[in-house]
Amino acid sequence: MATPKYSRMMIKLSGEALSGGSERTIDPETITRIANEIRDLHELGIEIAIVNGGGNIFRGVAASARGMDRTTGDYMGMLATVINALALQDALEKVGLQTRVMSAIKMESICEPYIRRRAMRHLEKKRVVIFAAGTGNPFFTTDMAACLRANEIESNVVCKATKVDGVYDSDPVTNPDARRYQRLTYDTVLSDNLKVMDSTAVALCKENNMPIIVFNMATPGNMRRIAMGEDVGTVVVGEF
Repeated sequence: MATPKYSRMMIKLSGEALSGGSERTIDPETITRIANEIRDLHELGIEIAIVNGGGNIFRGVAASARGMDRTTGDYMGMLATVINALALQDALEKVGLQTRVMSAIKMESICEPYIRRRAMRHLEKKRVVIFAAGTGNPFFTTDMAACLRANEIESNVVCKATKVDGVYDSDPVTNPDARRYQRLTYDTVLSDNLKVMDSTAVALCKENNMPIIVFNMATPGNMRRIAMGEDVGTVVVGEF
């Protein structure tokens, strides 16, 4: 069997990814499919970390726009990510994987507090580690949390799951002539304000030369293809 390109991967899932485009907050069929795709990665011997958003339950920025205090809204959003992390943990364990949920906000009754050395040990033991509650700080997105944790745990790559198959020069939903970028540099993403991740997260990856791959989560097998080094989605790197 071919050797995977990556030995340790960070998967960034949006909260909306767990709803599967349905009206449900968490769609059981979708989360089971995601769990099976992650199991496929695990069977390759890859160490897997996950950061998930909470937008399917609560979005702090949207609440702030309606008049709620931004800090309060962001903390509520962090709690939403914990709900999603527990749902994902349940789905992963049902397909036979050992998991740990580690939260940036202490809530020992339901998950472990985030401690870098402990997280590294879990990964070495081939447990899937789900990082919840973002960075634990308001004003930082879960994109930032994914890039921060990826660098802390020495991941080889950050894989951001989206609804489209990469980064485009315009919205492919409204513009049929939109062009997909196969490769981008961090500088291009930042200077052109391309909607890959928030700029702080991209800048952190640039500083530490952490590759970002933006891919379509709805296409079966995409995560495995990325792991094996196939051309999937858009790759963001320092130079090419």
